Formats: sequence, C-alpha cells, structure tokens
Amino acid sequence: MKTIKEIYRIGHGPSSSHTMAPHFAAEKFLERNKNAHSFEVTLYGSLAATGKGHFTDKAILDVLKPYGPVSIVWQPKIFLPYHPNGMTFKSFDKESKLIESWTVYSVGGGALEEEGKPVNIPDIYPMTFMTDILKWCERNGKTFWEYVIEYERDSTLTDFLKKIWDTMKEEVERGLEKEGRLPGPLNLPRKAAHYHIKASGYQHTLRSRGLVFSYALAVSEENASGNVVVTAPTCGSSGVLPAVLYHLWKNYEFSEIRILRALATAALVGNIAKTNASISGAEVGCQGEVGVACAMAAAAACQLFGGSPAQIEYAAEMALEHHLGMTCDPVCGLVQIPCIERNAFAAARALDANIYATFTDGTHRVSYDKAVETMNKTGRDLPFLYKETSEGGLAINYKQMR
Repeated sequence: MKTIKEIYRIGHGPSSSHTMAPHFAAEKFLERNKNAHSFEVTLYGSLAATGKGHFTDKAILDVLKPYGPVSIVWQPKIFLPYHPNGMTFKSFDKESKLIESWTVYSVGGGALEEEGKPVNIPDIYPMTFMTDILKWCERNGKTFWEYVIEYERDSTLTDFLKKIWDTMKEEVERGLEKEGRLPGPLNLPRKAAHYHIKASGYQHTLRSRGLVFSYALAVSEENASGNVVVTAPTCGSSGVLPAVLYHLWKNYEFSEIRILRALATAALVGNIAKTNASISGAEVGCQGEVGVACAMAAAAACQLFGGSPAQIEYAAEMALEHHLGMTCDPVCGLVQIPCIERNAFAAARALDANIYATFTDGTHRVSYDKAVETMNKTGRDLPFLYKETSEGGLAINYKQMR
C-alpha cells in the first residue's frame, strides 16, 4: 500500500478522474513532445461518455493548445480492457507523421496508470487490510494515525497534512460566500450560503445538521464550478470529509494537531479501499467515491471524539456498508445532480455512524475489509450504464422528464 499522499491531491474540479487526471496526463505527454506540431487525444468509455460535462476537453486543451492544434476524439462506446477511463495521446510533426502514441488510464482520485507498467511509487505499508492493522493497534497500544506515522516515516508529512487542511478550510469558506448559478445547462443555483444562513435560526440539533449540510454544499459547489479542491478520496466526493472536519473544528474547538491526525486516519481508510478495491466511479460506481468518503469522515469523527480503534473501524465499516450498490449516474455528465446532495447527506451520515459506533464497544459482525470486498464485487457487477456514463438511472430519467 502506497503513501497516503496519493489519497489527497489538490487541483481543479469537477472530477479527479475526468478533469484532474487528464490534465496531469496532458502535462506528462507535453514534457516529452514540446517540439510537436499538433496533437490528437482519443477519450474512451466513461471518460468520453461524460467528459464534456466534466470539462475533460478543457483540461487537456489548457495544457496542449498553446503548443499546437489539438484534435479530441470521443469514443464513449469503446471500453479498453484495462480500465473504463482510457485515453490515447498522439503527437505529430509538420508532415503529420506520428512522433509518439501513449495510452494511459485515469484510475480514480487523480491517479494515472499504464497497462503492464507498475506505478513508480513504492509500497510502504506492510499491512493493507484493516483487520490486520486493527490487531497491530491493539497489540502495540496505538491507534490508526500512529500506524500511518510509523510507516510513512516522512518528515514532511505534517506539513503536507497541514496544507491539505488549510486548503479544505479555504474551499469551505470560499464556497459559503458565493451565490448564483453553477456552470452547465442545468442552471442549478448554489445553496451553501442560504443553508448556512438558515441554519443559524434553528436550535442546536437542527442548526448543527444545517451547518454540516452548508459546509458540504460549499465544497461540492466549488468543485462543480471547476475551482480548487482536495480529492478525499475524489473530486466528486470532496465535500464530505471537509464538511465533517470543519464542523467539528468550528463547534468543538479541536486543536489543529488533532485534526491533522484525523486526516491521517481518514486517508488510511481511503487508502485501504483504493488498494483492495477502487475509488473510481467508472469502475465501481458512486459507492467507491461518496461511500468511501463517508467511511473516511466517519473514522475521522470517531477518532476526534475519543473512539477506540475498534469503534473507529466500526464507524468506517458502517458508513461504507450503507452506501453499497450506489450507482454513478450524473445528470448531463455534470458533477451536480445527484452528486452535490449526496455529499451533504454522506457528511451527515458520517456523523451518525460515529454516534452509533460510540454507543457500542466496537464489536460487530461485518468488518471494514468485508465491506470493501463487497463494494468491489458489487461495483464490478453493476452494468456500465450505472458507472459514470450518464446512460442510465437518474441521468436518463431526468432527460425523460425534460
């Protein structure tokens, strides 16, 4: 299992798979082909099906167009065998002769992979299953964030987590100040500012829930607008963890170091899901994005409130278990409906999972590892119509209503 720095990436939304990763891929390709006269980029499968709504073409053109003409070919019906999010970059000289052809895959969370070529990032964790890590914690009298510190052994880790936390705070506060409509044909109005104002008029319980909604909406709306967010673990699910942590930081005055430790635990939860299953909506549906984000946030909240390792694991498992089977069916290929509301509901559900887990001693029947395994199998069994293609579910029903 690789460093948790692979879970948190800072970049422009609205999609880590469809916007951020293609942007990174274009930059890598350009490094090798700055003398090319023109370019052609073919997008396959899910990447092509919802790429326009996710600004995939813009992400690529922003990088390559200053260096020469760019032709983008959309192939939504062709799925390459390695991963649904495939793309082929080609460069040509002045005589239109091919210089280089490079096929690469966006595998979730902004990460890129090439078929047959291992990612050049070392595995640093000896245990990649939560059950084994939980036993390590119990044996050593430590908790999950200490497992991260033990094996990351990176003097810059605290600075990295601080940068992630600072960015999360900024995206919440930036989103709360903005009003108007989100980009795209849906003309969806921003709601975060209104929710934040309305929440102040309620008593404690409803006010608390309303504030959490407003924070999640703020980040998700910033993401939908193509602004800077943190993948946690993806752009499409980027509102869940910041909403929970920001709420707890503002209302319970947790210190920064405790927030950073919670971020480390959350990243470990996400990393286990990414390593043993997937966090790509194109592979396993929204359960791998919002479901895993909810698990990350539930674990972070449970740790902040003093939960034992067993309770933290239970909170994470519960949060993921109750998102199993969730499809990825964005209306118009935009990360707006149902994505924005899903972030808000998942943030609230993460806090509920924490409360439920802390009422127990942490003993339960289904482990987080089993929930991840089930998510993976369920996701693979889902028809491709429900995996980020906008060809099924809400995406189709909305078109029919219109």
